[in-house]
Amino acid sequence: MNEESFVRIGGIEQWVTIKGSCRDNPVVLVLHGGPGNPISPFADALYGPWEKDVTLVQWDQRGAGKTFGRNPDNAPLTIEGMAQDGIEVATYLTAHLGQKKVVLVVGSWSSVLGVHMAKARPELFQAYIGTGQLVRNPDNQIASYQKVMALARAAGDTATVTTLEALGPPPWINPRAFGTLRRATRVYEAKTAKPAPKAWWAPAAPYATDAAQADYEAGEEFSFIQFVGMKGDGMLSHVDLPALGPAFAIPMHFVQGSEDLVTTPEVARAYYDSITAPRKTWRLVTDAGHDPNESLLAAQHDILMTQVLPQTR
Repeated sequence: MNEESFVRIGGIEQWVTIKGSCRDNPVVLVLHGGPGNPISPFADALYGPWEKDVTLVQWDQRGAGKTFGRNPDNAPLTIEGMAQDGIEVATYLTAHLGQKKVVLVVGSWSSVLGVHMAKARPELFQAYIGTGQLVRNPDNQIASYQKVMALARAAGDTATVTTLEALGPPPWINPRAFGTLRRATRVYEAKTAKPAPKAWWAPAAPYATDAAQADYEAGEEFSFIQFVGMKGDGMLSHVDLPALGPAFAIPMHFVQGSEDLVTTPEVARAYYDSITAPRKTWRLVTDAGHDPNESLLAAQHDILMTQVLPQTR
């Protein structure tokens, strides 16, 4: 099965791909991060081996990738609106594929999206598998800032220390501040985390055209501004998952890179400890940072195969 099409979601046409060896397999909806960084161009390299066991779905969210290319005049993005889009995608999949529920696999930005979706419509979802869990603003940014600052000082990295001191601690109004810290986290994660294979990030042929690349880059820029806001007032400023309440009606599984300097393990673990769910799992991956690598994907797949799929049978 290999379906690729625009689906009417949230009043606009949004790009959805559905791939797998058998239509009757459990459905896994992968929510990409960013926002504005669709996995669809890279899904075969990252998740292709999963397709023998599950039906794998990629969705270019509003403001991202092919969805942005089809709808370049987007209204401002909101967490609530994006979550409603995700619920519509899940509803479409259950009807289209004849399934009762789907599994959510999320990471980074989409961990916010996924929690909102699971809270609003738990009956649609078999389980949640979250990586790089965001929790609350500015808690995540403060922890990130402090940890990178400590590493830079310990390394005698005066350039990074000076840059971060010039930013000052979060929260920020300057829209460039988040990106400045993010670049520093990548430098220090690269010192201890295992990198992903370079082959992962070569887009599949349909996504490698000049037009597709232009749509990807334009959507990435649009979504990033929507995320941070021009005055620190974007979607990130409204992230507060504990405010949604600690009780979940579906199993909640967390996969966390021990070297993650964006969504630090300490903040993610405190949130994990605070929630209740029918089942929950915490998996700390010792050679992983915030971005996907082989170890993170292997941990996600193991939880899917040993904790989630047995419950669907």
